[in-house]
Amino acid sequence: MKMVTRIPVALLACGSFNPITNMHMRLFELARDHLHHTDKGRYMVVEGIISPVSDKYSKKGLVPAKHRVAMAQLALETSDWIRVDPWESEQQQWSETVKVLRQHVRYSVPLADCPAQQQSSTFMKTVSEREKKYWEKSQNSLIEKSSSEGWQRTFLLELKLLCGADVLESFGTPDLWRKEHIEEIVGKFGLVCVSRSGTDPQQFIHESDILSKYDHNIHLAREWIQNELSATQVRRALRRGKSIKYLLPDSVIDYIKQHNIYTADSEQANSSETLQPLKLQSTVVNLLND
Repeated sequence: MKMVTRIPVALLACGSFNPITNMHMRLFELARDHLHHTDKGRYMVVEGIISPVSDKYSKKGLVPAKHRVAMAQLALETSDWIRVDPWESEQQQWSETVKVLRQHVRYSVPLADCPAQQQSSTFMKTVSEREKKYWEKSQNSLIEKSSSEGWQRTFLLELKLLCGADVLESFGTPDLWRKEHIEEIVGKFGLVCVSRSGTDPQQFIHESDILSKYDHNIHLAREWIQNELSATQVRRALRRGKSIKYLLPDSVIDYIKQHNIYTADSEQANSSETLQPLKLQSTVVNLLND
């Protein structure tokens, strides 16, 4: 039986995570299932990365990054493949999504050019034992094949942006995204979009010249279980003294109570500020018009 080499993929989700909810983590599970059953098992998801945005994003109600990172770390204590990366949150300025992708893609390594046991420790520690054995067998087979046939192949870890349908549709919001950044995200990296019933991301892709150009690099996964949970609803419930049990991990709920994070005052944070992407685009437009 011919060994099929699967392409290793890391999924990166950028956002406020204010706070992280069970649905944020559910997106990763749905995306992984989808990719593992797409294109005859072409992909193998080996890592999930949550990247909380910097405080300089200036979104209304955004609490300090130190809390959002801490809550995400607590929420992911039970995950063996998703981790929090604080790089974006630690930046002194807001980082555009494409720049965060560029930062993380630097961790891609030429896996097929070295023995399996010497592969990236960050890469390997996130893989389950079953997947690790499959991966090592697959890669060793590829190395043997390349040696016997006299050719060398570099097999990179692919990095894809994970998002919901709302983010995909935000590509059409005037001045929110730069067109060249959208093209780089979907063309160079790729996108995994998880949508809910009642939404039609395929129609939005069809209506966008940029997205339709790279539709082969956009993977659409579907969440069929109705759940409209959002961080905004969680913060509203907290302000009103209502229960958020089973919406967030208990460890995150305990952290919120301990630090009294979400209040009427916290929701007014940045209320007089312009969202950083809109401010940046406005500056670019003004420079072009001068």
